[in-house]
Order: sequence, then structure tokens, then C-alpha cells
Amino acid sequence: MTMRKVNVAILVLLAVAFLIIVQRNLLNLSDFLHKEHPDAGMILPFESELSPDLGLELVRKGEEIPVLITAAEERLGSVIAAMNSIYQNSKANIVFTIVTLNDTVDHLKVWLSKTKLNNVNYKIVIFKPELLTGKIAKDPQTLEAAKPLTFARFYLSAYIPEAEKAIYLDDDVIVQGDIQDLFETPIKPGHAAAFSEDCDSASAKGIVRGAGTQNNYIGFLDFKKEAIKKLGMRANTCSFNPGVIIANLTEWRNQNITQQLEHWMELNTKEDLYSKTLAESITTPPLLIVFYKRHSSIDPMWHVRHLGTTGAGNRYSPQFVKAAKLLHWNGHYKPWGRTSSFSDVWDKWFLPDPTGKFVPVRRHTD
Repeated sequence: MTMRKVNVAILVLLAVAFLIIVQRNLLNLSDFLHKEHPDAGMILPFESELSPDLGLELVRKGEEIPVLITAAEERLGSVIAAMNSIYQNSKANIVFTIVTLNDTVDHLKVWLSKTKLNNVNYKIVIFKPELLTGKIAKDPQTLEAAKPLTFARFYLSAYIPEAEKAIYLDDDVIVQGDIQDLFETPIKPGHAAAFSEDCDSASAKGIVRGAGTQNNYIGFLDFKKEAIKKLGMRANTCSFNPGVIIANLTEWRNQNITQQLEHWMELNTKEDLYSKTLAESITTPPLLIVFYKRHSSIDPMWHVRHLGTTGAGNRYSPQFVKAAKLLHWNGHYKPWGRTSSFSDVWDKWFLPDPTGKFVPVRRHTD
């Protein structure tokens, strides 16, 4: 054997020995990581099975996704659960605008700072109840239903002035999909917003306690009133649910949507335009008028609702609820309060109040 062949053989042997050493080191490192993080590699961050308990801090990237949500003191736990579900299920660059009242700010800040939401990008905006002066009827039943923060969605463009597009969410929702997908919902030219139709396949014929099936305009507006007649709207037009709104804020501003909504609120105080069958709904009617035949649609799976109504547990299967991208407990029965369906889904995302002020109440078990 020539010296050259000997040298080549030696080099090959050295290379094999080196690869063996590297492989053993990698195996040792893998064993070490598995011992330190036994769940690593078993659940991928953005699959539908993402666990809220993993505690992974994801790298946020891409354009900002503005999300507006309200925070009432008595429902603060719902806001935290909703935000947690949004934040943990997406790698998007989410910026929350939280609209609240003065007496809730300190509690909210403490809660966010002492949980896994301490890295959330958010700003707090104080709602001024005087905005509603002259816009809500003085009827005692109406006043009871008129929680000021429910009207925050009317002022989307003012609360998020720097954005061209934004998402509004009610606080009684849980988001199981990537909010980026919802944000990318197409809005047709000339439309200022997209909503979920009440006649869609996922949440059709929602039952409202004491009012029967309400999925059209006549359930919300009094078509005997002259102001409503003049609009030429069809009473059987499918209504929509404003608990989830994708807004084109540029169109919102150009069309003076806020001013239009305020106009109908003021007119209602004088002419009582809303249907009495849904006495608790004083937020939806002006939206139905302003956006009549002038709104885009949201994928039904991105707004599965009526989970807070009687019989929701029979209406939806656990498999369907698991597949839904966004769940909405609209109705009397909230998952943090009295008995409601699928409260276990909400519980997965709830973060206990470090101050101990808010504790979910379970009067009965499902």
C-alpha cells in the first residue's frame, strides 16, 4: 500500500470517529433536554391543540394587529381569558386596546403584570360616559341594559386612530384559532365592516330567552315606526351579531360611521325605534340600520355564538366546539358565572386574579 493510500485511510477513520463522537454528544443533549422539558416537541405552538399551560414566549412578527376589547370591573376575568386565548394561539404582532372605566385601571394593570400576559403589548383607554348623554332613553329597563362600555365599538376609529383596519371583540369570547386569519378577513370595497350573519350555518336560529328565534331585522327594530319605514329595509333581512367586528377604519372615518350611529341612538330616545322583543339589546339596532346591505361577512367558524343561551350544550357537539375558531358566550349564562355550556373550554384560558377580587362562580355543575 502506498503512503498516499495510507494517509487517505487514516483521514477516513478520523472522520468516522469524529462523526461518532458528535452523534453521541447530540444524543446526550437530547436526553438532557427531554429531562428538563419532557413536553418539548410533543405539541407544536400553532396547532389547534396548543396548551395554554406551556408558557412559551413566542417571537411576535409582522404588521400590527389592533384588537379592541372592553374591560368592565365585574367581568374583568373574562377580558383576561379572552386576551390570553388570543395571545397564546398566535405569533402575530397583536396590540390590544382595552377600553375601561377609571375605577378598573389599577386592578387591570396588576392582573396583567403578574401573569403570563405581562409581555402583552397593550394600551388602556378610558371610556367617557358623557359621550352617551342624550343618546340613551331614560326608560328604567333601558338604563339597566345600557352598560356604557357596550358602546365602545361605536368609537373604534377614535380609539385606534393610527390604524387602517382593526378587530373588535366582546369580552365573553375565547379565540381558538390564529387571530391573524380573522384579521385577514376580506372586506369588500366600500364596506366599513364585516360581521357574522345570524342565518349562517354555524349559529343559525339562535334562541334568545323570552323572545323566541331572533335572526332577522324585525326582531330588533319596530317596523311600524315611520323613521324605520322610510329606510325601505326588509323586515326579514338576516341580522348580524356585532360581538365580533372586522373594521376597515379608513372607510369607517370616510363614511362617518360613528356619527351615523349616534344619530340613530338620539332618534331612538325620541321615537322609540327598537323592538320590545329584545329589550336588552340597545347596541345592535343602530348597527343594523347603518350597515344594512353594506357589510361583508365573517367565516361562520370565526364566530360560533349563543353558547350562553339555554340549550347550547345540545345545539353544539364537543367536537364542533373544539373545531371552532372563536366561541362566543352571548346570552344570560356566562362561563365564569352561573351554569353555562362548555365552561371547561373557558377555564383553560382563565388566569386567576392575583388580587383575589375576581373568582369564577359555579353554582351548579354541568
